[in-house]
Amino acid sequence: MINTLYLPELREMLAENDSDGLREFCTALHPARTAEFMEGLSPEEAWGVLDHADLSLQGEILSYFEHHRQAEMLESRSPESVAPVVATMSADDQVDLLGEVEEETAEQILACFSVDDRRDVLRLSNYAEGTAGAIMTTEMARLSENLTAREALSELTNQAEHLETIYYLYVVDDFGSLHGVVSTRDIVSALSKPQKQLSEIMETEVIHANVMDDQEDVLRKMADYDLLAIPVVDEELRLVGIITHDDILDVVVEEAAEDAYRAAAVEPLEETYLRTSVLTLSRKRGVWLAVLFVGAFMTTFALEQFEGDLARIPWLVIFIPLVISTGGNSGNQSATLVITALNKGEASVADWSIILRRELAMGLILGLIMAFMGLLLALFKSPTPYSALVVPLTLVLVVIAGTLIGSMLPLMFKKIGLDPALMSNPFVAGLIDLFGIVIYLQVALLLLD
Repeated sequence: MINTLYLPELREMLAENDSDGLREFCTALHPARTAEFMEGLSPEEAWGVLDHADLSLQGEILSYFEHHRQAEMLESRSPESVAPVVATMSADDQVDLLGEVEEETAEQILACFSVDDRRDVLRLSNYAEGTAGAIMTTEMARLSENLTAREALSELTNQAEHLETIYYLYVVDDFGSLHGVVSTRDIVSALSKPQKQLSEIMETEVIHANVMDDQEDVLRKMADYDLLAIPVVDEELRLVGIITHDDILDVVVEEAAEDAYRAAAVEPLEETYLRTSVLTLSRKRGVWLAVLFVGAFMTTFALEQFEGDLARIPWLVIFIPLVISTGGNSGNQSATLVITALNKGEASVADWSIILRRELAMGLILGLIMAFMGLLLALFKSPTPYSALVVPLTLVLVVIAGTLIGSMLPLMFKKIGLDPALMSNPFVAGLIDLFGIVIYLQVALLLLD
């Protein structure tokens, strides 16, 4: 949503060419807030504001715009004029930004970069989306293990301007292999012993990620060890980059959104909801709706097989929604619990037998609770107390079936290498609807015939 609070004042300052006011606007607020208040401006107006800030601040403010907005900004000016601004951004942000513009524009902007910066961007852009390499930045502190604490602090001073973070400093050998990690606090604390080398104060058991690790695994590792940043190494254990907490927060939001989409049986969106076309949204929803339609048809087919029995015992129809929705809800709960446990690393496929026993026990407990409530309702609608037993007996069975199906299907998907989140709630509910109908009417025929 566009924040229009400062738009009239900004446009007035632009019209009056109020350089002092525009410069103060750029510097007074956090860059994220500055970008938010500029969202309603046209690209030309936005550049008119940014031109009153220095290059590094322009790049920082630009990085807080949404990706499509960044692309509009870059394409509204010549590549030569925007390249210095883009060059001030971190390498991972540059890759994301250049991926949003036309390929020709990206190439022209890259041509204005230094050889080293261009090489960094091209290398990062080659990593597959969703891997550690794709979200890392190459701007990290590398220090030799032979440096003393005082020398390390001096070297850090020289590097600091170009670094993403200086909280963690990485110790490497002459070949770039990661040997240890030391914090800035450790170096400052060691200044009282000026001859002490980094090799004596560094932590040698370094928690790290491989460039090809899945971003979800990196997220879990950073959460497990409470890391603000994690070093990324290649197959030869050479330090190639770091992933910082702000980058991993983006992953958290992205993964949560994907899981929410899949839980609702919708393919994840590449763009924001409002920027995704109606046809694209329809396609992403329609694929799963078609699958769910087939499942619903199977339920209809199952009902048709018992058409004569339902005509003979019409009061059974009243409880069909109750039976299938209770089973579906229990299945959805189990699926959500298991998928969440898998995603958080709290459980694995190897724990299937434990999960099976737990869900069976919970299914029985919950089924008995639902059965008691169902019996009270059935006594009012069924012709005899004996016939009312159909409802509670069915509820016990469908709740148990729901918990078992809902818990085992995500494990099966995980086992064959698919995302457990694909086992969406509507899919689980549709499958249990089919089982619920069959169980309900079979129990009814068994007791009432």
